[in-house]
Amino acid sequence: MTSEPTVAAQPAEQAPPRPDAPEGDGKRSVLRGLVRWESALVVVLIATLVFGSSASPNFLQSTNFFYIGLNMGEIAIMALPLLLIIVTAEIDLSVASMLGLSGTVMGALFSSGWSVWAAMAAALVVGALGGALNGFLVARLGLPSIAVTIGTLTLFRGLAEIVLAPRTVTGFPLSLTTIGVAPIPGTEIAYSTVIFLVLAVVCGVVLHATPLGRAIVATGLQPEAAQFSGIRVHRIKFWLFVTSGVLCAFAGILFTLKNASVSYDAGTGLELNVVAIVLFGGVSIFGGRGTVLGVVLSVAIVGCMQQVLTQLNVAPEIQNIVVGVLLLISVVIPNGREALRRIRARTRRR
Repeated sequence: MTSEPTVAAQPAEQAPPRPDAPEGDGKRSVLRGLVRWESALVVVLIATLVFGSSASPNFLQSTNFFYIGLNMGEIAIMALPLLLIIVTAEIDLSVASMLGLSGTVMGALFSSGWSVWAAMAAALVVGALGGALNGFLVARLGLPSIAVTIGTLTLFRGLAEIVLAPRTVTGFPLSLTTIGVAPIPGTEIAYSTVIFLVLAVVCGVVLHATPLGRAIVATGLQPEAAQFSGIRVHRIKFWLFVTSGVLCAFAGILFTLKNASVSYDAGTGLELNVVAIVLFGGVSIFGGRGTVLGVVLSVAIVGCMQQVLTQLNVAPEIQNIVVGVLLLISVVIPNGREALRRIRARTRRR
């Protein structure tokens, strides 16, 4: 009789509950993995594809996906550096105006007799200089990035108008403009789509598998602690803005070749789409959280959704409303918990 309690007590003595691993933690971690924002995006993407196929019998054809990639290519490329900048708790609203300015410089120099390759190189230099200006004002002088990039947004647009308005430059080499509108031979994939995917892989490796990526995340989570731990916070932010300027200029070159022309107002309003895609991809507006996979899924969702609405003859202003709703959803849902935590912290301090 006395041996039974002793035997029953042995498992409890051999495996006592640990305070650092309470019962149910494993289930909660699995649940968190299942309800990650990226998992929700996969569900939304599938729902979008189902809706598109039901709305149009030609939606799932490869030709349709070529046009989706063609329409989203430059926006998707600009979203990648913005992802890294927002992870550091900063923002760059001048991305689309840098696209316009770089295309304007390229067109103006080409019309002045420069070779198209030299004009492209000059456009990339302009992108680096514009990014360096943003980086200097934000990282070195400590000015708020939202105010700085709103200012440079207007500045870059004004410079583009001075350089090119009211002209429209055309006559770019056919061999290059064909790349902008034709798929890769033997496929139905746009060149801009492949460029975006290659850059996304590079960005994913940097952010998720390198010390630099960990430093970027740490900068967004606790910039003061990151600086005290030896991370060069200001240098990282500066070079991220330079990278953003160069990639946006590259997107401007692709945008110019795709349209086979350029005017000073190219890309006007695209900054809203870029920001919406990044935030809808699960990147926290407060910094410190975000994945490249989420942004890639967000690009696919927005591109498919816009294509469906276009095929249904939905007015452009209604499509802008859809983008605005996505922007609100992407800010409220993923960041609601963090916002509540900050509100509670302020309340306790008071």
